[in-house]
Amino acid sequence: MSDTNAAATDASPPAGGRGPLERLFHLSERGTTVPRELRGGVTTFFAMAYIILLNPIILGGAQDVTGAQLSIPQLTTMTALSAAIATVIMGLVGNAPLALAAGLGINAVVAFQAAPVMTWPQAMGLVVIEGAIIVVLALTGIRERIMNSIPLALKHAIAVGIGAFIALVGFYDSGFVTSSDTSPPLSLGTGGRLETWPTLVFGLTLLLMIVLYVRRVPGAILLSIIIGTIGAVIIQSYADIREGGWGVVTPEMPDRLFAMPDFGLFGQFDLFGGFAEAGIITALVVLFTLVLSGFFDAMGTILGVSDEAGLMDEKGNVPGLGRILAVDGVSAAFGGVTSSSANTVFVESAAGVGEGARTGLANIATGALFAVTLFLTPLAATVPAQAAAPALVVVGALMMTQVSKIDWNDLELTIPAFLTIVLMPFSFSITIGIGAGMVSYALIKLARGKWREVSIWLWPVVILFLVFFLISPIEEWLSVL
Repeated sequence: MSDTNAAATDASPPAGGRGPLERLFHLSERGTTVPRELRGGVTTFFAMAYIILLNPIILGGAQDVTGAQLSIPQLTTMTALSAAIATVIMGLVGNAPLALAAGLGINAVVAFQAAPVMTWPQAMGLVVIEGAIIVVLALTGIRERIMNSIPLALKHAIAVGIGAFIALVGFYDSGFVTSSDTSPPLSLGTGGRLETWPTLVFGLTLLLMIVLYVRRVPGAILLSIIIGTIGAVIIQSYADIREGGWGVVTPEMPDRLFAMPDFGLFGQFDLFGGFAEAGIITALVVLFTLVLSGFFDAMGTILGVSDEAGLMDEKGNVPGLGRILAVDGVSAAFGGVTSSSANTVFVESAAGVGEGARTGLANIATGALFAVTLFLTPLAATVPAQAAAPALVVVGALMMTQVSKIDWNDLELTIPAFLTIVLMPFSFSITIGIGAGMVSYALIKLARGKWREVSIWLWPVVILFLVFFLISPIEEWLSVL
């Protein structure tokens, strides 16, 4: 764990005694306290609360093969419910500060790859199957063996790549960095200039967070998010900001605080109907994409956040990894049961780690807040990305410190580590970064006649990634057979 990680934690000693929380979460063993854990859990919630609104927008904006659309209010309820239950279970069973919710990227596969060729219940059935496959891989120990067989240098590279990735997510979601169809593909603000109130809120919140963090103010990240949100609400009340200028969440005080949840989508899934509706080959391609994305996105996040939290041992292994991976698989399947898409470990968990979270107790706080939002959805819609995104930038910077643990003089690791790091933000995908690193690592070992040094568990992974990268021509070839 980097020294900077403790910058914003209290100086109070770890919790002692053998009370129920100590016995369940091993607080003193991990050098943490109840206040730190709760504060970290709250920070993680604020950093990822956007998913409650964004996931319904992605899924609700798509149509299935019959032209049907899912209800936005029902999706909002299911997204919050699914995240709450999955996150609490991870805390109790996995004892890791890893929050879960509907995975971005995975929900896009469901909305834009599965739904157009099958009904929504059939698409969610594939999500349940995906989760079941991941559970089997976890219970048989295959998934843990794959993760433990990754060279330590590449595990650090994954953490660094995720740091760069979440920083880019923070800059992009806030509007500080924008995309363009022309050259350059990314630029500062609007046309290379920062000229909007939302980007000002982001910039000031980021500066405040940096100052409070380096001065070791307890709760620096959470406090900055709250202050940034208050400032955004005030600005929105008086400034003339165009519609959508804040992104998904507009910081306005809601007309009402409470809203009754709608559980109508719960249990609306069809396990095997998608194979008959879309055809076996098409359904298998969708399922393969779901499994690969869910498997390696979660793997990268677990390794990266655990590394930043100092939970890895000297060999780069994570304690209780088998339980963590099993919960991740069960949570993915539960996402299909709730029709909210597959749940996965959220990289924003690193924000809570930056605030001091080290155990599953932080998850109890995060999960409780997700549960509360079932009834307080209007209030949850108040925190804009511009107030929460600075946490991703600061924590991204802290995760980048892991780069010093990589031996850049070892040519057999330099290129794989580099590709792993840069392709995560460049491709906007954790899975692609990991895949490029794994394939290049195996190729270099093979080219130097050292293929036996590659773990037997990594070779199937390399082959799967080659199939993943070539999936379009393979699918086209299969369609003409």
